[in-house]
Order: sequence, then C-alpha cells, then structure tokens
Amino acid sequence: MDLFERRLQNLGPLAQEAEKAFGYYTFPKLTGEIGPRMKFQGDEKIVWSINSYLGLANHPEVRKADAEIAAKWGFSYPMGSRIMSGHTDQHEQLERELAAAVNKKAAYLLNFGYQGIMSIIDCMLDRHDVLVYDAEGHACIVDGARLHAGKRFAYRFNDMESFEKNLERAAKITEKTGGGILVVTEGVFGMRGVQGKLKEMIALKEKYPYTMLVDDAHGFGAMGPTGGGTDELQGCQDGVDLYFSTFAKSMAGIGAFIAANEPQIIEFIRYNARSQAFAKSLPMAYVEGTLKRLHMMQQMPELREKLWENVHKLQNGLMERGLNIGTCNTPVTPVYLKASPVEAANLIGDLRENYKIFCSLVMYPVIPKGMLLLRLIPTAAHTDAEIYPTLDALEAVAGKLKAGTYNTELVAG
Repeated sequence: MDLFERRLQNLGPLAQEAEKAFGYYTFPKLTGEIGPRMKFQGDEKIVWSINSYLGLANHPEVRKADAEIAAKWGFSYPMGSRIMSGHTDQHEQLERELAAAVNKKAAYLLNFGYQGIMSIIDCMLDRHDVLVYDAEGHACIVDGARLHAGKRFAYRFNDMESFEKNLERAAKITEKTGGGILVVTEGVFGMRGVQGKLKEMIALKEKYPYTMLVDDAHGFGAMGPTGGGTDELQGCQDGVDLYFSTFAKSMAGIGAFIAANEPQIIEFIRYNARSQAFAKSLPMAYVEGTLKRLHMMQQMPELREKLWENVHKLQNGLMERGLNIGTCNTPVTPVYLKASPVEAANLIGDLRENYKIFCSLVMYPVIPKGMLLLRLIPTAAHTDAEIYPTLDALEAVAGKLKAGTYNTELVAG
C-alpha cells in the first residue's frame, strides 16, 4: 500500500478531528501583547495558557533588553554549530551562571528542550543499559525512550512501589549486561501539576544504584526559595545527577540546559548529544536575552512571590467552590471534570464566548476517556481582576455540566 494512503486511512485520535477542531480547539491563535489578557478570534479573553510563570514574557525590562540585544547582534550570529564555529564567551557565561543557579558545577546550553532531552537520553545509554521512566512523563521523554536500543521500563505515575519494582527488574538485567540504569522523571508534571517524588526516589539509590535525570521544565524559576527548581524545594539537589530545564516556561524564551556535578559528564554530553553537536548554535539574541531573564529571576524575588500569591488564590478559590484540582502542589492547576466529547466542546465554547475565559482543554488520549481537564497556568502577571472572574466562570460551567446543559449539539467552534 502507498505510504500516503496508509497514513490517510489512520490519521490518529487528534488529527481525525482536525476539520472540526482546527483554529478553535486545536491550533487556536492568541494575538496581541503576551499577558493575562489577549485576543482570540478578535475578542479579548482572560488567558490561562501562557507558561510565563514569572511574567517575564512581556515585562518592560525584558522587552527593552531584547530589543537592544537584537539590534546589537541580529538573529544570525554566531553562525555554524558550536563545535565548529558557533562558540562564544557569552554561551560559556550563560552555562556557568545556569550551573550556579541550580547548585551544579557545570552546565551545557541546548538549543531546544524537546530535542535536547531526547538526545541526552540517547547519548547516555547504549544497548547494555536500562532506562526506567515515569509512564506519564512528557512526550520528549517517551520519544527519548524510543531511541534506546536496550531495555526500558515505565513505572506507574509517581508510584514508588511500581518504581522500586521496575528498578529491581532493571538491576537484574544490568547485573548480566554490565550496564547501568538511567531513571528519568519530572520535577513538576506539566498536566497534573504534581511534584515528582524526587527525595523518595533518591533514597532508593542505596539499594539500587542508578543515575537520575530530572526534567524540571515547569520547576526552574518557579519552585524553590531561589527558583533553583523542584529539587531545591525538596532539599535533594545533591541526589539529582543530571538536572534539565527549558527556557520556554519561567524564562519566557527559547533554549534549554543540562547541568551536573560531574564536569566530565557535561563534557561527554557536549561532544555526544547529536541534536546539539550537529545543529546551529543558539543565536546571541537568545543567549544574552536568557542572561537578562536569569538575572531578573535572581534579583527580583518579588516576581516569584507574586506568582505564588496568585497560585494560592486560584487554587484555594477552586477548592472552595467544590472543584476538583487533584493533588497539585505546583503552579500548574488542573480542573478535572467528567464530560463526553460533545459536553467538553460545548463547555469550552461557553467558557470562551460567554465568560471570556481562555484555558487549555485536555482530553483523551492525554487523559482517560470520559474525562476533561482544564489546565490553568497562573503567573506573576495575573491580578485579582483575572482570578476572581475566572473562579466564578469555572464554578458556573461546572454547574451547567452537572445539570446536563452541554449534552447537545456543538454550539461553538
């Protein structure tokens, strides 16, 4: 059968709904200045879908610095991969400061988070090694696992009993192969808003020696006394062997980094992470822009304080209104509802068109069938003027859902 024909016969669970969903439920266009209020289809909405935890995406100091840096360097310099011709003093400076920010001795700058962590998993493992990872880890971790030629085991979400059982399985294999074990988890799980049980996992190193890689994309900048991450908050930074984060969340930028207390391991990754070694160097506009953001994160603790003030107002308000937010203990705020696809579509349409609230809609296959997850990302830029109308709106649509109001034909989109 022709390859195109095969693909068109099975579009996948999301693409098969593209004709009805595109532009409204999937690939929506938010326009205007990045912030708590933006326009969707020409109408202003209160927005809860921007991962700019510290409110840096449209901060005046960031906008000014970005403009000056872009004027100074443009977006091309340096040209070539870092290993060939794209290495600069500024790249090294950013790496040193990032390492210090997460209490590690060395760091390596990555062009992108998704490709970066896939490449790190790939270069750290060979067929003799075993990968153990959380079953609900981000897609980049799952895709990294797919690259691994050896054994890989997924344990139940944040389940320490399942984790230990899979560590035991891995240890039996590596005793025979002479390989090692790499454990990959998240500091903050980006859908459920739950912290990974890093401290409990690290305690098992005494019984099953392994190397831990933590993807803390949603933790860096937001979690911990200095924004050093989820492991800083949990007091277990020394037990994390490889710390990874992206700039796409708190830093409101592009790029990522990997850090470790073993400088030689960072050097190994520098030469063996294929998605970085064979890619153009991160442009100077992003490198110096990230330095500016990092300095603001460190020198303006009030941004993180405001973030958490808003997190508590939003999450406490949701619980007071009887809404289910699970066991989240991070800024990521899920609202769980039981809804059919038609009900979910109508609820989102009502929320956007009549209550002027824009938040992300998550359904199967990300979560079980019959469930709807509304994902809210509070930031330091939100105010009471956004928080309290949102609480009222979510209480109202949850009541309508329970009453069966949305069990009709689609009314929006």
